[in-house]
Amino acid sequence: MDNSELTPLMRQYAEVKASYRETIVFFRVGDFYEMFFQDAEEASSLLSIALTSRDKNSANPVPLCGVPHHAASSYISKLLKSGKTVALCEQVEDPKLAKGLVRREVVRVYTPGTLFDENLLDAKESNFLASIAELPTHNEGIVRYGMAAVDLSTGQYVLAEFCGMHAQDDLLDELIRTGPQEFILPSSTTHVSQKLLGAITTLKIPCVRAEGQNSSKLDQAEDIFLKQFQVTSIQELGLDPSMASLKAGAMVLDYVYQTQPLLQHKHIQRPEIRHSMREIHVDAMTLRNLEILTPLSPEQKNATLLSVLDQTVTPGGARLLRQWLVRPLMELQAINDRLHAVGEITKEFQLRLEIRQTLKGVSDLERISGRIAMETGTPRDLLNLMDTLHLIPHIRNLLASLQSPLLKELLQGWENFADIVDFIKKAIAPNAYISTKEGGFIQEGYNQEVDELRRITKDGSRWITNLEQQERARTGIDSLKIKYNQVFGYYFEVTKVNLPRVPEHFVRKQTLANAERFTTEELRNIEDQITGANLKLKNLENELFQMIRQTVGKETIRLQGLARRLNILDVIVNFSEISAKHRYCFPELHEGGGIHIKEGRHPVIEQLLLPDSFIANDTLLDLEDNRLLLITGPNMAGKSTFLRQTGLIVLLAHIGCFVPASEAKIGLVDRIFTRVGASDNLAGGQSTFMVEMAETARILDASTSKSLILLDEIGRGTSTYDGLSLAWSIAEYIQDRGMLGARTLFATHYHEMTDLENYRSGIKNYTISVKEVKDKIVFLRKIVPGKADRSYGIHVAHLAGIPQSIIRRAEEVLQQLEQSDVAQPDLFQNQLEQDRSLPAPHPIIEEMKQMDLFTMTPLEALNRLASLQRRLDSE
Repeated sequence: MDNSELTPLMRQYAEVKASYRETIVFFRVGDFYEMFFQDAEEASSLLSIALTSRDKNSANPVPLCGVPHHAASSYISKLLKSGKTVALCEQVEDPKLAKGLVRREVVRVYTPGTLFDENLLDAKESNFLASIAELPTHNEGIVRYGMAAVDLSTGQYVLAEFCGMHAQDDLLDELIRTGPQEFILPSSTTHVSQKLLGAITTLKIPCVRAEGQNSSKLDQAEDIFLKQFQVTSIQELGLDPSMASLKAGAMVLDYVYQTQPLLQHKHIQRPEIRHSMREIHVDAMTLRNLEILTPLSPEQKNATLLSVLDQTVTPGGARLLRQWLVRPLMELQAINDRLHAVGEITKEFQLRLEIRQTLKGVSDLERISGRIAMETGTPRDLLNLMDTLHLIPHIRNLLASLQSPLLKELLQGWENFADIVDFIKKAIAPNAYISTKEGGFIQEGYNQEVDELRRITKDGSRWITNLEQQERARTGIDSLKIKYNQVFGYYFEVTKVNLPRVPEHFVRKQTLANAERFTTEELRNIEDQITGANLKLKNLENELFQMIRQTVGKETIRLQGLARRLNILDVIVNFSEISAKHRYCFPELHEGGGIHIKEGRHPVIEQLLLPDSFIANDTLLDLEDNRLLLITGPNMAGKSTFLRQTGLIVLLAHIGCFVPASEAKIGLVDRIFTRVGASDNLAGGQSTFMVEMAETARILDASTSKSLILLDEIGRGTSTYDGLSLAWSIAEYIQDRGMLGARTLFATHYHEMTDLENYRSGIKNYTISVKEVKDKIVFLRKIVPGKADRSYGIHVAHLAGIPQSIIRRAEEVLQQLEQSDVAQPDLFQNQLEQDRSLPAPHPIIEEMKQMDLFTMTPLEALNRLASLQRRLDSE
């Protein structure tokens, strides 16, 4: 529509919308946020609200929908979940004081990665905004990648660098571990390879944005860091100009500034630089296959390691637990510090109970201090902060007797925060509302002028009552009342019957059907005092609150430090609670290669309601005679469970948690790799077998002798002898110290591979015990030395409900194959057997099997039988 055809309000809207074309604009009009044109049509559908129009009688009515301003958050949340972003355009001047059209400005843009509102966030999950950058290096073909992520709600800010052959894969793994809600790329995709862009799209990050960023140039990126963190050089932050993450980090900050122009950002912490040498690199395959964060089956939401481990009692503790799970430690001392802290609290039942009970009273300190620092915190936020800080001395006293290094470190420099508690207690009324609109949130005695204005408003009510009684007595009108509304203010209301009694000093204000409204000079004077006092009180309380909030906001660094201590304490005590409750043991970690687990259990499966109790199993791996364990046995017997439980036990030990076993001695690992189950990437043109081989290739390429490798059914996606050959060769490569020599659990259905134990050192055969009872089998789920003599596939098919006719035929075919005289393959001579021919069934017999006798008439059956007989005679 031509701007000349628009009203002044619509022209103002059009100017705002021109700067936010891809965003739904919430345009404040009175008590509503209104949306127009395409925004209205789209929002009405997504929000299920009525679509109407503005200027209905004009030739071109404007599509319109709106939501009440006090309920905007719930509607914004729905739009965000639908993949939209919202620009909040507010009236930035008082309509009563405005000359002409009220001035409006966009004060905030709601995007998935920049949320800090309590009601829009999951308390147990971080809310990261992430970006990446790519830089060439001096080595041809080698690229350096940088990643940055910020959680605006807590101020956590992380940077990571990736370089080398596996840089791109490692970067993608880091993005999955971080789990950003929004992703930023430079507007010019020439700075990022198309291959990387394609890989990022497969991650299905909820909102991927491409915005033009001034920080794409290195010198501008440095300036952003210097200004944000008030330093004279980036070296003070542990950064270097050659780091790719410098550009990514500046893009993230620049985007926050653009979308949140009115916020203070001083709570954003100095960058935490993640170093790959300090953490086990948990890749996407391992996260998925071990079901660490999400289940393989969407129906089983609680079947994850996180769901079993998370009995934290604070939101910050829950978020930290997730970070620890995806970033296990590699440093022995740091791991043992956590384990000793867990062990000490595990022994103290009453102390553990009291710590957890006290921590339940701790609010989300990270996010509360973040909102206060951004100057969006409410009076209720300050009261919740005060209540939390009240508990700090008691928590310190509970920890005072503990001796483990980590817990003693938490107590070093522990403050009681009495200064902040006293300040908030004196400043904020204990019954303050969440909002500042209602007033009454400044504590009595904090400010003399506030107290005086409140006295006037209270006295005003008494003055009104006295004046009403006085005029009743003077006029003799018993029904005379003083009333109030926002349009006419205070007034006397007199029914028409009593109008002859109205005195001359009453001035008519409004005429109603059954009454008249009047005012007097005395009533106007009282009204002016009350109204003036109320307005002044409201403005003064808001001014004072801004100052109070800014004063507390100056303590953000102290509060963030306390929040980190409380989060660590919550996770450590949580580990103690889990360990005591589920009978976990203290794992002994060491620098050697042995992994000895006695009576190990799967931490998730053992919590499920199984018909039989979980069967524990031992694991013995080392870098000598037990480098690779070949595990055979029937489907459903527990091979995959055994692999996964070993991986989970090793991972739990490396995050500093006790493990589900009666005893565990675990040599440090640098990576945990899993290749379990079948999946495809048809959108990327990859079949199940191609994905299997690609994942296996990455494992073999990225593993070292210190890695733990868990492989299940390698080679099953192709023909029997292709698959067997590949599985055999891969096993040889892994066990060979000259090639890899990594500790490996290798589950397979290829029984021929069990011969490797006789020819290759470091390989041992294990199998799942099975007991046969008549024609049935019972899975004992016990891992024992030896090899399986049969697959029991037909038995499993029977248990799964395959029709009995198929089962019988399969048994016939199996018997004929087992009686075949064809020689077994000699794998060491590369003389793999060619195809075997299955016995061909007679075509007439097969045709008879397909006949449906119950739907044929006797004559049709007789004719068909005669036809078959003639065919047999002709043969």
